[in-house]
Parts: sequence; structure tokens; C-alpha cells
Amino acid sequence: MKRCSVFFVLLINLTPAYSKTVYVTNSLDLPLRSEESNKGKIISLLRTGTPLTVLKENSKSGFSRVKLQNGMEGFIATRNTMLQPPNNSQLDSSSKSLTSLQAETDNLREELAKAKAAITPGSSLEQSLAADRDRLDRELTEIKKASFNQIQIKDERDKLQEEVVNVRRELEQLKLENNALKDGATQDWFLYGGLLSLAGVILGFILPKLAWRRKSGWDRL
Repeated sequence: MKRCSVFFVLLINLTPAYSKTVYVTNSLDLPLRSEESNKGKIISLLRTGTPLTVLKENSKSGFSRVKLQNGMEGFIATRNTMLQPPNNSQLDSSSKSLTSLQAETDNLREELAKAKAAITPGSSLEQSLAADRDRLDRELTEIKKASFNQIQIKDERDKLQEEVVNVRRELEQLKLENNALKDGATQDWFLYGGLLSLAGVILGFILPKLAWRRKSGWDRL
């Protein structure tokens, strides 16, 4: 008897404390994911009205952990569930929406097939598209060449400008050196002129005295 009591206690503890039945809303097939996120892997698509047993709800993530009648478990957005099964009008509306979407998909597939057939190899449209492609390729090549030439021209212009600046600097330096030489030559001429003038003055004093001494000597003889 005691073992039976323990078994029932364990059974009660293992039974999920939170459990209720909900149904998939009246939308198209909704994903059942492996994780509690929109990034989780889709493990099944649930049709409208599919009954689900809620094992746990997470208000923060907005997902509920649910269990299908076949035992599969996963996560579904809580907003995509409802407490009451959808009525027939809701199911009919969903079915009509699905049928309309399927018809639209079929039409788009037909248009895509026609478009593919229109551009089969050798057709006029395919040739026209190929010609446009070749023309665009040529234009792109010309644009690339023009851009490259512009870059080269800019580089050459920059180099020439740099050379002009260097030549101007050298010219200014030569002018300064030339002016310095001219100033030095002028100073030298002034110096030489002053020395010559001084020599003339000295000779002006010395020569008369020498002449007087010579005259005195001759007179004595």
C-alpha cells in the first residue's frame, strides 16, 4: 500500500502542472518550431484548427510550448493560438484564401515559364538581351579606361606641379646667392677704391719729400 502511494505521488509530480488545449488560428499553415524563437527550425506546419496541448507559456518571448496529438512537441507563437476551435465560416475563409493564393502561384509559374521560353537560346529576345549585355560591357570597359586615364593625368599633373615648385625654390635660392655675390663684389670694389685713394695720399706725402732730399744732395755735391 505504501509503494502504491509513493507511485501516485511521483505520477502527480511528473504530470505537467500547466496544461490546456488551444487551437491554431484561422490562418494559413503555421510553423511549429524546435526553439522558442522565430529563428528556430520548422519541424512541422500546422493547419487551421489543429488542437494543441499547451505545456508552457512564455509571455516574454511570446511563444508557447505545445504538444500535438501524435506526441510531437515544439514551440508556436502564442498569438497564433485560440481557446476555441475556429467555426466553419473561418475555416471556409482560410480555405478560400489558400485556394486563391494557390491559383495566383500557378499563374505566376505559368508567366515565369513563358518568360523562360521567350528567352530561349537563338530567339530574337535572347539576341537582343545579349546585344544589350555586350553594349553595356563595352561601355563599362570604356568608363574604366577613362577613369584610369584620368587617374594617370592627375598623377602626372601632381608631379609636374611638384617639379615647378622645386624649380621655383632653386631659382629663388640662385637669386639670393647672386645678390649676395653682387653685394660682395660691390664691397670689394669700394675696398679697393679706398685702398687706392689711401695709397695716393701716402704717395702724395712721400714723393715730394724724396724729391727734396735728392735735390739737397745734389746741391751739396
